[in-house]
Amino acid sequence: MPFDITAVISIMGLSAVAVFAVSGALDAARQKMDILGLMLIGTATGLGGGTLRDVLLGKLPVFWIQEPVWIIICLVASAVTYFIAPKLASRTRALIWMDAVGIALFAVVGTEIGLKFGTSPLIAVCMGVMTGSFGGIARDLLCGSNLTLMNEELYITPMLVGSVTYLILNTLSLPYSYDLIGGFIVAFSLRALAIQFNIKLPNMYRKHQDS
Repeated sequence: MPFDITAVISIMGLSAVAVFAVSGALDAARQKMDILGLMLIGTATGLGGGTLRDVLLGKLPVFWIQEPVWIIICLVASAVTYFIAPKLASRTRALIWMDAVGIALFAVVGTEIGLKFGTSPLIAVCMGVMTGSFGGIARDLLCGSNLTLMNEELYITPMLVGSVTYLILNTLSLPYSYDLIGGFIVAFSLRALAIQFNIKLPNMYRKHQDS
């Protein structure tokens, strides 16, 4: 039976949307919103990056209008989070790690979709980074939280490196979905290391502020 790469991409895309929806719902739970609030924030978070990507690529109507299953995934994930969130020891910690998984998934899936749409490798990487970051930006703005994007530890860098890794592996004619999985592992691992060890890029503005 032949391996269906389209199925892998769909699974990774659905997983990314679900994980980001959970991260949005967790942030809404921290703000003590009701279940409808969690579902709204979770859906905006899960679909935000992909919506921006499709609009910029001219891929209209956007993916969740063509296939409503994407909205259903967000609504279900957010509703489940509403009941689970009170039992978590730290919603903030859970949010950080769900966000890490989400940006890694979205970075490679967004890059792959950009390539599939016929863009250059550079634009495909831009699509990957925007897909990974915009949902989190929408979540933080809607919840009135500090932008995760503004954290000192590596955030954009893992998405960028994961997208580039996917591109490199994609040129090697590897079997099955090794390029997608490899890009995800690199992006997530780099973000995880940044969270655990507070790894930052050099920043001359921070240095001036400290002095």
